[in-house]
Amino acid sequence: MTNLQKLQSYLKEQQLDAALVTTPDNVFYFSGFKSNPHERLLGVMVFPDAEPFLICPQMEVPDAAAAGWSFEVVGHLDTENAWDIVAKTIEKRHITISKMAIEKSHLTVERLEALVDRYPQASFVRLDDTINAMRVIKNEAELILMRKAAELADFAIRVGCDEIAEGKTEMEILNAIESAIKAKGYSMSFDTMVLAGEKSASPHGTPGNRQIKRGDMILFDLGVIYEGYCSDITRTVAFGEVSDAQKDIYNAVRKANEDAIAAVKPGITASELDKIARDAITDAGYGEYFTHRLGHGLGISVHEFPSINGTNELVMEKGMVFTIEPGVYKSDVTGVRIEDDVVVTEAGVEVLTKFTKDLIIL
Repeated sequence: MTNLQKLQSYLKEQQLDAALVTTPDNVFYFSGFKSNPHERLLGVMVFPDAEPFLICPQMEVPDAAAAGWSFEVVGHLDTENAWDIVAKTIEKRHITISKMAIEKSHLTVERLEALVDRYPQASFVRLDDTINAMRVIKNEAELILMRKAAELADFAIRVGCDEIAEGKTEMEILNAIESAIKAKGYSMSFDTMVLAGEKSASPHGTPGNRQIKRGDMILFDLGVIYEGYCSDITRTVAFGEVSDAQKDIYNAVRKANEDAIAAVKPGITASELDKIARDAITDAGYGEYFTHRLGHGLGISVHEFPSINGTNELVMEKGMVFTIEPGVYKSDVTGVRIEDDVVVTEAGVEVLTKFTKDLIIL
């Protein structure tokens, strides 16, 4: 059963007249068409029995068809009201809308009002959780793509390590990494981070013209997209002499990463995994410096359902893919984060990212 057929079955079960999918990554999940529409309307309208249609900017109609979408593609010009076109296309199918599922976390108030104007008697229900439940379990075809994305992330870290030299800036190293990935024909899954020295203690720091100095720890956080699927890896390496304090933080983070990974299996909860890593860092004396969740879901989106945090009681199942990324950020010593992509297997866990976690001293 295709993803689209699964959604149609859900609509029949719930006695819904239609579902409107608008998140670009979810449009890709159901249609195979990847697009960034900016402010323009992009969506897939799905019905229990009638033929679905995809609406997109007129200039992207040929691309949608070429992506493999075999149903109707409806284009809209910048001079047209896209919602009028949606309504007319539904009307052609002789469908009455009384109950529609929408992505409440994505559809703006303005767009919801456009639907309400056209279907004032209709009710609108949340579709987000249903799509999350579908996407969270990866099939083998998806895992093959994610393994390749992880291989490319490992390669990108190696490029970054090879580029480190005294006096070179974070941005110079970053550009070398991204150029190497582009030379292979791929793109990054988010803005690459290369943070040196004191800047490594900023979990979401911004790379700049900070030059590499001896004694620096350098944090890499990056990912690569392979045929629509993302990887996400973090490694922290050293340049020159490493202090005992830096080594101690590194060892604490590595233990937290490896303890959590070792515990991954069907039946464990997200909160239990977070606690395992957090306890390891707390026991090492750095609990207050681990300031974020343990990880997040990964797939078509670089951040997707579920959140691996201390309050999430979601039970892990075979086929779930997520990150394990504990970190310690102590500005007067260093920041260290070690992140891997893992998949829950029947027997336990498969680690997709394989770059060494031994402390590299360059």
